[in-house]
Amino acid sequence: MKIIRYQDKQGAINYAAQQPDGSALKLAGDIFGSPCLQDEKAEVAKLLAPIQPSSIICIGLNYRKHAEETGAKFPEFPVVFFKGVNTLQNPGEAIQIPTHMRSEEVDYECELAVVIGRAGKNISRRNALDFVLGYTCCNDVSARDWQIKRGGGQWCRGKSFDTFSPLGPVLTTCDEIPNPNALKIRTVLNDQVMQDWNTNDMIFDVPMLIEFLSGSTTLLPGTVILTGTPHGVGMAQKPPRWLKPGDNVTIEIEKIGALQNPVIDEI
Repeated sequence: MKIIRYQDKQGAINYAAQQPDGSALKLAGDIFGSPCLQDEKAEVAKLLAPIQPSSIICIGLNYRKHAEETGAKFPEFPVVFFKGVNTLQNPGEAIQIPTHMRSEEVDYECELAVVIGRAGKNISRRNALDFVLGYTCCNDVSARDWQIKRGGGQWCRGKSFDTFSPLGPVLTTCDEIPNPNALKIRTVLNDQVMQDWNTNDMIFDVPMLIEFLSGSTTLLPGTVILTGTPHGVGMAQKPPRWLKPGDNVTIEIEKIGALQNPVIDEI
């Protein structure tokens, strides 16, 4: 099932199941439980990010070729950082370049986002995917100057500006993606393909990440795990290619779809 979250003409927020013809049928009940497909078509006035995250946990340096392009050693353990839920952005809405906390080095990162469907702690790798509701696309937008030069030795400042986590366009449930580590993933900036790889290049695959992140730690329903980005990021281009107002960024992942966002200066 491909689940969308949307606002109707009356302003109410609901969930629906996207159909092959592009229409959507309403879903009743809790998407973290057993949502029931209705016969009634959804009137989508505005497409929203498919989940309102309870938290956003991120993994850095998790693709082999990306680690190589940055000159970093392969990590012994997953590199973990967090993004605030304020960073959430909807499909089609603008990524905003910070102007108050000015950044001249804003970068794109295509990432597979894993959405946890039920609470779990000390989850084994063997059973890890049983705790996943589904998968969606994310652009882990990053202000590299704040991340690297002005971040005080950690990454959260450069990763947590408003609009820096577009998600969508749909949440594809696990039955349609039995193996999340066999998906084509890419970034298209305007009309140029910048990243084009496969999730099988992850150093720590999705089951391993869930096992590690749930160790002595409860993962709540709605937790979004960003699983890292492949090579081809803007800071590795020669010369670097930073996002600028007027750009359009599209994140594409096999079996999920395309997440597109324009770029503007901070409003």
